[in-house]
Amino acid sequence: MATEAELFAKALRVLAVREHSRLELAKKLASLTEDSSLIEQVLDKLAQADYLNEQRYAELLVRSTLAKGYGPLKLAQAVREKGVDSALAKAVLEAADLDWQALAAHQRRKKFGDVLPTEWQERARQSRFLAGRGFYLETINAVFHEKC
Repeated sequence: MATEAELFAKALRVLAVREHSRLELAKKLASLTEDSSLIEQVLDKLAQADYLNEQRYAELLVRSTLAKGYGPLKLAQAVREKGVDSALAKAVLEAADLDWQALAAHQRRKKFGDVLPTEWQERARQSRFLAGRGFYLETINAVFHEKC
């Protein structure tokens, strides 16, 4: 069973590599001890020292997800998986002030070129691509009906 100092040192090493959410870090520390109160204690100390910052992690997660070209549905899924508070994630998204239609149009152009499809089969294929990237149906339809 690990001591508090050992858990703190392990957490610092993990955080030195990349930011983590509180949930992610708790899962990694759980491999060293079964004492959840000790893990919470270490996490609280890390948060007090600003080594563990949910706001900073949420901003990083949003930026990295957007950089990959994903839409709001994929972003919401990533937020849930990483254990970020949904209110915090919503606030970070609102602060980013994103144009989802422009992002979807950019992803479509990047993959398929500038010319919009005239055949319904090709439009359906491109729509499935955008849906798989996590864009809403309304946004996808707007990409094919409006000039972005």
